[in-house]
Amino acid sequence: MMMDIHESRLANGMRVATSAIAHLQSVALGVWVGVGARYETRTLAGISHFIEHLLFKGTERLSARDISQAIEGRGGLCNAFTQEELTCYYARTADDHTWKALDILTEMYRRPRFAPADIEKERGVIIEEIMMYRDQPEQVVQEMLNAVLWKDHELGRPLIGYPETLRGLTRDHILTFKKKKYVPENTVFIFAGHVRHEECVRHVGKLTRGITGAREPTYPLVTPAVLQERLNLKAKDIEQTQMALGFRIFGRFDKRRYALKLLNVILGENMSSRLFQVVREKYGLAYAIHSGAQLFAETGVLVISAGLDRKRHDKALELIVREIHRLKQETVNAQELERAKEYVVGHMRLGLESPSGHMMWVGNHILNYGSVMAPEAVIAAIQAVQVADIQKLADTIFRERTASLAWLSPGTAAKDGERFKALLAGM
Repeated sequence: MMMDIHESRLANGMRVATSAIAHLQSVALGVWVGVGARYETRTLAGISHFIEHLLFKGTERLSARDISQAIEGRGGLCNAFTQEELTCYYARTADDHTWKALDILTEMYRRPRFAPADIEKERGVIIEEIMMYRDQPEQVVQEMLNAVLWKDHELGRPLIGYPETLRGLTRDHILTFKKKKYVPENTVFIFAGHVRHEECVRHVGKLTRGITGAREPTYPLVTPAVLQERLNLKAKDIEQTQMALGFRIFGRFDKRRYALKLLNVILGENMSSRLFQVVREKYGLAYAIHSGAQLFAETGVLVISAGLDRKRHDKALELIVREIHRLKQETVNAQELERAKEYVVGHMRLGLESPSGHMMWVGNHILNYGSVMAPEAVIAAIQAVQVADIQKLADTIFRERTASLAWLSPGTAAKDGERFKALLAGM
């Protein structure tokens, strides 16, 4: 699983990174920009995601159809995603079409048209996307949780924004935001697959010549002054109770992140986890129950989410809290920890079987950590975690003061809040 990774920085500050996989006949490439939803002010909420959409609507010399046909018409794929701290535009193609795909992505990055008609059309599309999410209770409850985990902070807002903020975004807002954030020092071009580093650097340098701009100030940090509320309860006429129990934790630079990954696997990441085996398999109280951790620069969250039988949801929540107590009070047995390690390492290896997996690995490491960590080093850190580390971490993060509960269910009332507060207080 050795990766042949090289990095270079161009004269204007833009970076190029490659992961060469000589036996392949394809290439995954991405343009990664260090900007996302938490860089936005309240009035600009949703603008990063809006710009992501608009870059596909056409450039000074290419129509939206030209963009899609230039890559898909050659058997490739092209897409993008926006997160809280980064945005990525990516493509995968046969290796003999690498430079065409790069030309398209660079043109999108450098010369988007931002035509007024496209802005209005895409504004409506994204508002419909918001309405779609509002019809998905599992999505609604996650947004409810974020709102109380980071009250009145950028991380507490929906990444996609709100209909009212999207309606207020003008073409000048979009042009100004992109000019300030999409700058060379904030951008990385990444290639993985059948590539040569020197060729990639040469092509990117040629296509991005003349792009300038200073790096923008960063986002507001989460400090102890950012409030966290315990509960967010709403009544809605739905078939299941949807819940999300979150714990505000440390950021991605914390060395405990490896123990956190294993703790999460043991708790609820897969079908072998304790929550799945107890809440679904033993008691049949849920079809879907899952836990996951998300780490930002200086803060993070571990979330347990589930769709529950609304007639027995109290029992399910009690079982979830009981499993949390078990992790705090009892040492995980060595066999269970070893299975979790095998799962994490195996999952990592499978992800790195493709050029897209390599491209994502390099992009996430460079944008989030500043440099690429070798998979072997990550595996060594995972293998070094001991059973005592899991228990110590559980005792640290699972506390009433770090917990927030979002609850979406028919008939939710004030009395439910008092019951939930008592349950969380027992942590």
